[in-house]
Amino acid sequence: MKTCKITAADIKQNWVVVDASGQTLGRLATEIARVLRGKHKPTYSPHMECGDHVVVVNAEKVRLTGKKMTDKIYYNHSTYIGGLKATRAEEMLAKHPDRVITFAVKGMLPKNTLGREMAKNLRVYAGTEHPHSGQKPVAMAARTAKGN
Repeated sequence: MKTCKITAADIKQNWVVVDASGQTLGRLATEIARVLRGKHKPTYSPHMECGDHVVVVNAEKVRLTGKKMTDKIYYNHSTYIGGLKATRAEEMLAKHPDRVITFAVKGMLPKNTLGREMAKNLRVYAGTEHPHSGQKPVAMAARTAKGN
C-alpha cells in the first residue's frame, strides 16, 4: 500500500448549490464548512485548499432554534473608543441574511491563511437567484439524520 500525495494540479474544484430554506443554521453551516474544506472528498489534505465552491440560496429562510432569534448577538467594533455595536440575530436576518450564514461558516473554518482562502469560495444570496449558473453547480444532497 502506498500513500497518495496530492498536488495542486490534482485538485478539481466543483460548484455546489445549497438551499437554506427551512434548515437549521448550525447544521447547515457544518455541512457547508465540510464541503469548503474538502473533507467530503477522498483526496482530502488538511494543508491544501481542496474543497469546492459553495453557493447558498434562500439565506433569508434559514431557521434558528430556541431563543436564538432574540438572545444571539453579533458584535462589531469600529476600532474607535466606544465603537462597539451589537446586533440581535433577528435584526441581522432581516437586514443582512447572507451575513448570518457567512459568520456561522467562517467560525467553523481554520483561523489561518488557508481558512481565509476557503472562505472566499463561499457565496451567499438572500433569494433564489444567483449569477453562478455558468459554472454548472450541482445541488448538495442533504444528509439524513439517521445515516450520517
